[in-house]
Amino acid sequence: MKLIYGLILAVVMALPARAEVNIQSVESPGGLTAWLVEDHSIPFVALELRFRGGASLDRPGKRGAINLMTALLEEGAGDMDARAFSKASEALATSFGFDASRDDVSVSARFLTENRAPSVDLLRAALQDPLFDDASIERVRGQVLSIIQSDAKDPDDIASETFDRIAFGDHPYASSLNGTLDSVAALTRDDLVAAHKDVMARDRVYIGAVGDITPEELGALVDDLLGDLPETGAPMPPRADVTIPGDVTVVEFPTPQSVALFGQKGIAQDDPDFFAALILNHVLGGGSFESRLMNEVREKRGLTYGVYSYLVARDLAEVYMGSVSSANNRIAEAIEVIRAEWAKAAENGITEKELQDAKTYITGAYPLRFDGNAPIANILVGMQLLGLPIDYIATRNDKVEAVTLADVKRVAGALLDPEGLQFVVVGQPEGLQSTTSN
Repeated sequence: MKLIYGLILAVVMALPARAEVNIQSVESPGGLTAWLVEDHSIPFVALELRFRGGASLDRPGKRGAINLMTALLEEGAGDMDARAFSKASEALATSFGFDASRDDVSVSARFLTENRAPSVDLLRAALQDPLFDDASIERVRGQVLSIIQSDAKDPDDIASETFDRIAFGDHPYASSLNGTLDSVAALTRDDLVAAHKDVMARDRVYIGAVGDITPEELGALVDDLLGDLPETGAPMPPRADVTIPGDVTVVEFPTPQSVALFGQKGIAQDDPDFFAALILNHVLGGGSFESRLMNEVREKRGLTYGVYSYLVARDLAEVYMGSVSSANNRIAEAIEVIRAEWAKAAENGITEKELQDAKTYITGAYPLRFDGNAPIANILVGMQLLGLPIDYIATRNDKVEAVTLADVKRVAGALLDPEGLQFVVVGQPEGLQSTTSN
């Protein structure tokens, strides 16, 4: 059975990129909505679930509860302990994945058509009747505590957590979803049961399926899988009040190379100017070796191996981020160059050639995302979470092509904020001091 499953996965991942994806909206008899792409060429289904809220729904003083709860979903369910659950999924050649992010809890399932019913039964047990036994709790708690201890010694994680504290204040985004050593150590089984109830609810689930299944079959599957979950979960937290002062924050850390994370306020993905911002970012720092930052910071001056920028549109806040690493005696110069390029783009926008090159790359790379059932199912739930229309895939590249040079210049002037660009530097930078407290 392992061999059969491996062969099917190999075939699925080898499928050519799909330029057209026919999405159907399916409403189950129980009132749940799922998006489906039927593909009966292979007896295989990829199912993706997202529960909006994620680790942002942690209760006060219980930071890390949803992350720990999610990690325990595959550690036994019903009358099966962790080993029995693992053996059952292996016997069915079924794969499950559970993950918590700041904005959602994700559940991934891959199963053969012939094993659909028992696979769904097993997943239903994990979602609705997780075991949360003491032995598993302590084992996984230990793993999480080890991750927290490791992150505390990692310059990239230190930079990220410091930036988040500055940007997001008292919002859940301001702290690691893993929790702290103290908060995770104090979590009880009752806390995990409460976390499960808060996030695993019907009013916040989004469903995508791709593969060998009909709309009628998917509707019945969805009700069977999720029908007995609570109707509502915990209230969603408010939007974050993003506060980025545009200073430099230095965190002393013994390393020959400083890590810098930089960012400012961003733009929402449903903003009419998002695609202009996407093109702008590609030119400025998102286009790898073709970007302005890479050319100025790496190629011309040799200050780094890599510098990147990226738009981050979370459910409750938007930021525009970037990262660079450089030797302690050169990081100050790298920061100066980045600010200068930010200011240059804000004032002048981009060139016609840069616009066309960015459009060619962005539109050409898009179909490559649709390279198998699982990636497409993931895209389906992502579209629903963002509130995108069901025909978005067919129209997305048209929106990119419609962006004009004037659009990008206007958006660059409004979005880019060189003075509001916050840098968090972790290391022992020379000639660079904090202009704000950590």
